[in-house]
Amino acid sequence: MGFEWLALAAALLWAVASLLSVTPAQHLGSFAYSRWRMGCTAVILSSMAWFTGGWSSVGQEHLVPMMLSGLIGIFIGDTALFACLNRMGPRQAGLLFSCHAVFSTILGYFLFSETLSTMEFIGSSLVFSGVVLAIFFGRRGSRQHSLETIKGSVWIGVGLGLTAALCQALGGIIAKPVMQTAIDPVAASAIRMISAFIAHSALRFSGAKIARPTQNMTWQIFYITAINGFLAMAVGMTLILYALREGNVGMVALLSSTTPIMLLPILWIYTKQRPNRYAWLGAIIAVTGTGILVQ
Repeated sequence: MGFEWLALAAALLWAVASLLSVTPAQHLGSFAYSRWRMGCTAVILSSMAWFTGGWSSVGQEHLVPMMLSGLIGIFIGDTALFACLNRMGPRQAGLLFSCHAVFSTILGYFLFSETLSTMEFIGSSLVFSGVVLAIFFGRRGSRQHSLETIKGSVWIGVGLGLTAALCQALGGIIAKPVMQTAIDPVAASAIRMISAFIAHSALRFSGAKIARPTQNMTWQIFYITAINGFLAMAVGMTLILYALREGNVGMVALLSSTTPIMLLPILWIYTKQRPNRYAWLGAIIAVTGTGILVQ
């Protein structure tokens, strides 16, 4: 399977996970939810790496960059994303998060001298234009579901979403040189997750009010959180690390930014509200661009 399909598979998993995140993120709060999610995922990934022997591929030189990638991309980035999701809902948070493709492309150009061919540039432009069209104009002329309601200041929500996108891009940039070595992607993903979980735990033990859960954990919320962590982080983020081995940062980020497009039919089923013509047009444009990239 080429890196393009790996990135698209990760995008699909993130779409499913973003909808699953709504209830537990609102129940626990963004910091507490991220902490529980990262803890569950760290256990899953560590066990997988131990079972497959992936830990033997980790060298001392891999630790610092992967830990830094985890602190920036997951500890800060994921927490900001869920704070944005709580304020703006999964679809609008998805639009802001998809900007990580732009950040990744710019950083990849300056740091790794990555460039796109003419066809790759056309396909990339179509994908990003389709995502923006589908999500930004996607709610015009339609009844607003509770998942679309903006809570609090819209500018704080926008700032959180862009922060999450930038941190995701930086996390991928930092991880790419390590992923081009012989390190096992599952073990590498486990290092990132453990680092983020330790940082979250330290913040909680410091007594910071922001890290406290807004409500107590329940078994139902725990199950949803664990499943979400497995889909989005244990599988989704590991697929991204595999993709970074072969593809450039910008292309991987761009294809994984199709999450908002994949979220449209899922939200249609969930909310019983059909996306409008802008959403469908954006989806068609994005799919056309994706077809150019994966051919």
